[in-house]
Amino acid sequence: MSRNTCRAAGGGGGWKHFLRFLFIVSIPMVLMMILVEKEDEILEFGFSGFQYLNRIHFFFCPCAVVYFTALTALVYFTSRPRPIFLLDYACFKPPFTCRVPFSTFMEHSRLIANFDGKSADFQIKILERSGLGEETCLPPANHYIPPNPTLESARAEAEMVIFSAIDDLAKRTGLRPDKNVDILVVNCSLFSPTPSLSSMIVQRYKMKSNVRSFNLSGMGCSAGLLSINLARDLLQVYPNSNALVVSTEIITPNWYGGNQRAMLLPNCLFRMGGAAVVLSNRRSESRRSKYRLVHVVRTHKGSEDRAYHCVNQEEDSQGYTGISLSKDLMAIAGQALKANITTIGPLVLPASEQLLFLFTLIGRKILNKRMKPYIPDFKKAFEHFCIHAGGRAVIDELQKSLQLSAEHVEASRMTLHRFGNTSSSSLWYELAYIEAKGKIKAGDRVWQIGFGSGFKCNSAVWKCNRSMNTSDVVHQHGPWADCVHRYPVQIPNIVKL
Repeated sequence: MSRNTCRAAGGGGGWKHFLRFLFIVSIPMVLMMILVEKEDEILEFGFSGFQYLNRIHFFFCPCAVVYFTALTALVYFTSRPRPIFLLDYACFKPPFTCRVPFSTFMEHSRLIANFDGKSADFQIKILERSGLGEETCLPPANHYIPPNPTLESARAEAEMVIFSAIDDLAKRTGLRPDKNVDILVVNCSLFSPTPSLSSMIVQRYKMKSNVRSFNLSGMGCSAGLLSINLARDLLQVYPNSNALVVSTEIITPNWYGGNQRAMLLPNCLFRMGGAAVVLSNRRSESRRSKYRLVHVVRTHKGSEDRAYHCVNQEEDSQGYTGISLSKDLMAIAGQALKANITTIGPLVLPASEQLLFLFTLIGRKILNKRMKPYIPDFKKAFEHFCIHAGGRAVIDELQKSLQLSAEHVEASRMTLHRFGNTSSSSLWYELAYIEAKGKIKAGDRVWQIGFGSGFKCNSAVWKCNRSMNTSDVVHQHGPWADCVHRYPVQIPNIVKL
């Protein structure tokens, strides 16, 4: 197991808490039994005070055992991790006016003076193989020629995306941000203004003065699950609370206008998007909640130089700032995924899969190092997979590594096609797709996997609390309401432009 891999607190199985409970309860019971059994020997040493105990032990001992048992049970049940429920979530649906069809993207690439002919051709080539469709969206500032990435336009995009998602969520759940939100966590990697985005939300919705707000930046596309993890940890500390988690990436200030190929890729892949999620530790919310958070597993490979620099914001030789993607990105992502599943495997896989993995590992160590390693079948642990829609190559690699079928990665591919790479919020568009297709029922398990700069691989496991009516889900989930009937679509390897 990688030393850089850590499992979030409280992520162990319920059986561990049960064993801990038995251990705590057994201590006072054993002590009392010893006291009763050895009472005669104690009296022989001259402790006359125990003569009184000799008369009443038939009454005292059972009462003491019951008392200590009840006390330890109370301590255990009040100190065990609180269940975390996902009440609902909402994804931002960009307006039709922000749509960027291939023809528009091609025309703008050729008209922007900063791009030379080779850069424009390179972006078109990437777009042909990207897996994106004709309905992905860019913010209004990026529709100008050249783009107009001002601070004012970036704030306008942030307000449009974030407020729309929160308003939709409040409408569906009855959540009142001014009264019902106790914890606020916002993540946006590349746009971090002052005041912060979390303060912007507090100001807009007039939230309570004691709301616990956090603003995460610079943590890449996996920051959505980091925010879920932070909210989960805070909900363990503060009882009877609701947490609002907002995940987005603001595109306006991050358009790259130079000619370095490694920095042109984000122009072709990243698009508008955002999601708002409400979590609660109130047991009274368990019935109406959609999911229960089971595990969060975080893996950070930042101590390795190649991993740290593989996704890097920097300036090119002409002074243009952009995100540089290394050629080693997929190899590093594979290593991070391997470390992550090494941790999450024992938590979720059935015993048969764990034994097969163990026997193969022993065989490779003792008998033959060339023996092919056994890849656990995670399809036996999860019914649904939400893989970060970072690009076609990312989805292809994970499908191959985890031996998944086309159906298992359908949500990821269709989200990439319809909305593009929406960074940390893409996992919620994928879950919305699965729900809109009517594939989720009570008891199903969902595995969300995100990758981000640093380099990080984070994953979350959810268990569905209730079956969902397909018509209601389609109506509620705005992003897919008007198009889910057209999906899945066949995505060619190359779209000739």
